[in-house]
Amino acid sequence: MRRIVFAVVLTLITAPLAGQQLLVPMDGAQTDHLKAYGLTFWVLDHRLTADWLLNYRDGSFLLPDRPEVRREAAMRGVTNEPISAAEVARLLSTVEQSNMERVILEKAPRIAVYTPDNVNPWDDAVTLALNYADIPYDKLWDGEVLQGRLSEYDWLHLHHEDFTGQYSKFYISYAGAPWLQEAMRANEALAARFNKTDVPQLKKSVAEEMRLYVAQGGFLFAMCTATETLELALAAIGVDIAAPFSDGTPIDPDATAKLQWDRTLAFRDAQLQMNPGVNAFSDIDGHQVNTSWRQPLGAFTLFDFSPKFDPVASMLVQNHERVLADFYGLTTSFRRDRLKPGIIVLAEEEGAPWTKYIHGTFGEGTWTFLGGHDPEDPQHQIGDAHTDLSMHPHSPGYRLILNNVLFPAAKKKTLKT
Repeated sequence: MRRIVFAVVLTLITAPLAGQQLLVPMDGAQTDHLKAYGLTFWVLDHRLTADWLLNYRDGSFLLPDRPEVRREAAMRGVTNEPISAAEVARLLSTVEQSNMERVILEKAPRIAVYTPDNVNPWDDAVTLALNYADIPYDKLWDGEVLQGRLSEYDWLHLHHEDFTGQYSKFYISYAGAPWLQEAMRANEALAARFNKTDVPQLKKSVAEEMRLYVAQGGFLFAMCTATETLELALAAIGVDIAAPFSDGTPIDPDATAKLQWDRTLAFRDAQLQMNPGVNAFSDIDGHQVNTSWRQPLGAFTLFDFSPKFDPVASMLVQNHERVLADFYGLTTSFRRDRLKPGIIVLAEEEGAPWTKYIHGTFGEGTWTFLGGHDPEDPQHQIGDAHTDLSMHPHSPGYRLILNNVLFPAAKKKTLKT
């Protein structure tokens, strides 16, 4: 009898009080910054709402204090602090009167990752982040894109893809590699299936579907090669800029002059890399990692934005660190003189002629580009082991990725930029 009474009393003591909420701090008190995003997504996925407190303790979350949320937080190892209704009121008053903002998160976005079925010999930082945070997503590839499946999703991620149809020029070093041969076979089969003359034509059609997806209200996030090559493919619609390079066929020497930059999202006036033996696409990337004029890595700084006037940009840069170590990718950075007017620079290397992290609107939607391949592996090579995020639960670079995952969940009236 004594045990039964004790159990009932314990339940009453630990039960949430009326109006009480859970504060998930995102400053140094947090034990796992990355899983905190997964917990917040879980709350949204279970048809509950959450608050994102921009600039409060490095972008903390306020979640409903319910037994199931507490259990989920405990299982994920996410630090949370129960705060009373009175404390919530004081906190929100402080946010309202300071350089902070309360953003209501209403609905878990439907997420798609653009990736082929075959196994590539490299990882994708976004899928690593999604898997570690336990955020659900679907995979799709060219066939699904051309069949109109993008309209099923709120958020689309692109990473290490080459939309010019040159297979990232891997033929230079990996011509006989089975994974490259399989990629070529699969892409050529898809081109034939959709009545495209070659793989470059296939990729241009896919790029155009993605452009329309953004214009119609989609949220696009891209890293590494996808940022640069998507733009080159869009600019080259109607222009034969590249043949499949397995035979060393040169690009049309007049191709650069024919590019149509009014079709692109972010870049303009880029010069194509005309030499098929040089592993670079254009001069958009400031670092040119696989060339003899490769630039060394430095550090990039996140810009400070006013959450009340620029809530979108503020969401995208919430972090517990402002200066981050840079990391290479086939496209590492974006030359400032190649950006279209009006592009929002979210992060840059001080004194350098390039930016690292940029954002903009197009039609009814938005896009965000982050240069580089893996925030916790600055020199990542093909065939290297995948990054184990359990060793990097506080990664500021991976936080930037997960900011983008939650961004589409924000209540629409807050999206002022």
